[in-house]
Amino acid sequence: MTKVFITGIAGGFGKPTALALLERGHAVAGSVRSRAGRNADTVRELEAAGVRIVEMDVTDTASTETGVAEAIDALGGLDVLFNNAGIGSYGIQELMSPEDMARVLDVNVTGVQRVMRAALPHMRAQGRGTVLYTSSLIGRIATPFYGTYSASKWALEAIVECYRTELSGFGIESCIIEPGAMPTAFFDGLVTPNDPGREAGYGDFAQVPAMSAAGLAQMLEATPDQRPERIAEAVVALLDMPHGQKPFRTVVDHTGVGPQIERYNDVLHEVTRTVLTNFGIERMLDLNA
Repeated sequence: MTKVFITGIAGGFGKPTALALLERGHAVAGSVRSRAGRNADTVRELEAAGVRIVEMDVTDTASTETGVAEAIDALGGLDVLFNNAGIGSYGIQELMSPEDMARVLDVNVTGVQRVMRAALPHMRAQGRGTVLYTSSLIGRIATPFYGTYSASKWALEAIVECYRTELSGFGIESCIIEPGAMPTAFFDGLVTPNDPGREAGYGDFAQVPAMSAAGLAQMLEATPDQRPERIAEAVVALLDMPHGQKPFRTVVDHTGVGPQIERYNDVLHEVTRTVLTNFGIERMLDLNA
C-alpha cells in the first residue's frame, strides 16, 4: 500500500486525485489551510472516504513542518509527495502589485520549497520516494494576462529540474504534471490587480483581459474532456509505473495545445541531457536506486 501526501487536497485537482488513489488501495493524507469555511464540506467528504486531513499553510514554515510531520505520522510513513497546492493570478502585468506577485510566488514556489525541506529528510533516509508537482502548460510558454502565474510555474519547473538531478542518487524520482486550463476552483480564487489609476492608462485595452477570460470559459465549456479528473487519471497512471521508469514530464490537455508543449519538452530534454553530458554528469538525470 503506497502512502501518499497531497498538498492543497481540497482544490480542483486534489480531491479527485485523492478519491482515485483511495479506489486503487493507496493510503492518502492531504493538507488544507483550514478545515472550516469553504473547505468544510470537502474535508468531511474526504475524511469519510478515508483521507487523513492535516491543517497546513505552505506560506508558513513552522506550519508546513508541523503539517508534513503530522501527515507522515498519520500515514505511518511517506512514499509519494504530491506538491499540488497553488494559487492563480490573472490581469495586465503592469497592474499587478509587487505584493500580489510575492503572494503568488510564495505559494507556488517558496511554498513547494517549504514542503520539500520538511519531507525530504524522511525520503532520503529511506532511500526511495516519488515527488509529483502540479505545473501548467503556461509554465512552459507565456500567454497574455498570466505573466505572474506563468513566472511562478516557470520558477517551479526550474527548481524541479534541479531536484531531479540532486535527488536521483537517493532513489527519489521527480515527475512534473503540466495541465492545460481546466474548469476548477482555480478561477474563483485568482489574484487580480486592483490599481484603477494605472489601469486607466491602458484605455480600451483594459477590457481585453475580461473578454479573453470569457472566451476561455466558452472554450472549456465546449471541451468536456478538459476536466480535473484527467489529472487524477494521470497521477494514477504514473504511480502504476515501476519506480525509476516514470516520465519526468506529463502533459494533460485536450484543447490541442498539449502536443506543441510535448514537442517543446522533447527538445528541452534532449538539450538538457546533451549539456549535462558535456559536463560529465548526465547520470544525474537517471534514478540511481
